[in-house]
Amino acid sequence: MAEIKQTQPFESLEEEALLNLVRTADRLARAGEDLLARHGLSGEQYNVLRILRGAGAGGLPCGEVGARMLTRNPDVTRLLDRLAAQGLATRRRDARDRRVVVAFVSRKGLRLLARLDLPLRAVVRGSLKHLSKTELRAAIRLLERMRTPPERPARARAASRPKRSRR
Repeated sequence: MAEIKQTQPFESLEEEALLNLVRTADRLARAGEDLLARHGLSGEQYNVLRILRGAGAGGLPCGEVGARMLTRNPDVTRLLDRLAAQGLATRRRDARDRRVVVAFVSRKGLRLLARLDLPLRAVVRGSLKHLSKTELRAAIRLLERMRTPPERPARARAASRPKRSRR
């Protein structure tokens, strides 16, 4: 991979594929992140705002926000703290279960998302405009397949089952 100035061959085809995937994801994300940074947001904060907008007026418990994020982030509370400090999100305790904190996108957050929708859509389209619809569909299928855990062979599944005692 010339971009990272690697001179030795990869250990495996899988390693080469994974590094290419990471490099591609970084390059595609960078353009959108530059736009978001100009509006005082990180990619993760933007993701949280979109999740909250999609949740509607009922908001979402903080744990559910974390479960819906594109990338795993164990500290959703800190993300929400930053969004609340900017006036983009609010939180309140659930009336029925005081242990649950529900997050909401604020009016200011909704206005910011509305301003970002078209420019970010243009960034996404511009980043992938050189690919045909057929290529994009093939990439989607391949990426989804990469995230699907491999099936274990039948012998391995049988060996991992607990043995029944014979009486």
